[in-house]
Amino acid sequence: MTIHVDVVSATESLYSGDAKCVFAPASTGELGIYPKHVALLSTLKPGEVRIETENGIESIYVSGGIVEVQPDVVTIFSDTALRAGDLDETKALEAKQRAEEAMENSEGDQDLSKTQAALAESIAQLQMISKMRGKKG
Repeated sequence: MTIHVDVVSATESLYSGDAKCVFAPASTGELGIYPKHVALLSTLKPGEVRIETENGIESIYVSGGIVEVQPDVVTIFSDTALRAGDLDETKALEAKQRAEEAMENSEGDQDLSKTQAALAESIAQLQMISKMRGKKG
């Protein structure tokens, strides 16, 4: 039994196909989705979406977004989504450093919340890169 999964960013479709199950970083914790799952709509935080297929696991980084679950279809919408292999450690480290510096110099709640979101996103990318390295070694 499988469930159809679509992962879409603002610029492209990153995955469309059938899966045995999907794991997504929902705002309330990791969400495991299997075929015939109850209908659900949730926000996502930055992190890894894992799609388990007959051929293995497809890992996709999302910067946040929305997941819509129907019994036979999962759709993930994210402003930014990248295949795990396309993540750039140097860019993520630079983004983390910029966010940390901006937090030290922030002047107000709005600046701080944007900076915290940028920091969370860069940390999630670095965690995913580290995880991918562990699988290779």
